[in-house]
Amino acid sequence: MAASKKVITREEWEKKLNDVKIRKEDMNKLVMNFLVTEGFVEAAEKFRKESGTEHIDLATITDRMAVKKAVQSGNVEDAIEKVNDLNPEILDTNPQLYFHLQQQRLIELIRNGKIEEALEFAQEELAPRGEENQSFLEDLERTVALLAFEDVSNCPVGELLDISQRLKTASEVNAAILTSQSHEKDPKLPSLLKMLIWAQNQLDEKAAYPHIKDLSSAKLEDPVI
Repeated sequence: MAASKKVITREEWEKKLNDVKIRKEDMNKLVMNFLVTEGFVEAAEKFRKESGTEHIDLATITDRMAVKKAVQSGNVEDAIEKVNDLNPEILDTNPQLYFHLQQQRLIELIRNGKIEEALEFAQEELAPRGEENQSFLEDLERTVALLAFEDVSNCPVGELLDISQRLKTASEVNAAILTSQSHEKDPKLPSLLKMLIWAQNQLDEKAAYPHIKDLSSAKLEDPVI
C-alpha cells in the first residue's frame, strides 16, 4: 500500500514562500524582457520610468512591430522592405525565413484572386528555390494546391489561408529580428510559468499542498486532502 502523502498547510507553505528572497531588480528585468520581446512599446517605456530599469531602445521595438504588423496584415512586400531596412543580413543569411515570406506573398495573391500573377510568381520566385530544397518544394506544392479548389473550405490545405498562417510567419520574422539584435527570441516569463506547472505536477506525487491553479491571479488554493 502506497504511503500517504505529506500534508503541507497554507500557513506552512506561505512561510516557505516568504523565506524565498527574490530581488526586485530581477523581477523588473523579467517583466521588461516580456514587454520588449512581445513588442509592447508604450508599456515598456512606462515601466522603464516607473521601475528605473535600464534604458531600452524603443525605436528598435517600434520597427520590429511594424514588420510584424505588416505580415499580419498580408502586406508581405512591405514587411520584406522593412526587414531589409533594419538589417539586410537577416534575410540574406536565413533562406528558410525568406522562402516563408515569399510563400506568404503567394498565399496573399491567391487569397486576393490574382491567379495569373500567383502562378507567375510561384514559377519565377519560388520554384527555383524548391528545386534546391525538398522542404521548400513540398511547401510550394501545398500552397499551389490552393488553386485547385474553388471552395477552400473543402481544401485539405485550406489552413494556409487562415489568419494563423500569417501569425506563424510573423512570429518567425519577429524571432529572426530579435536574434539579429542579440535579444532572446522568446520571453522568459512563459517558460517560467510552464516550469511552475511542471514543478507542481511533480510535487503532487509526494505531497498535498496549496496550489496555484489560476496563473493570472496566482491565488493559492488550499490542499486537497
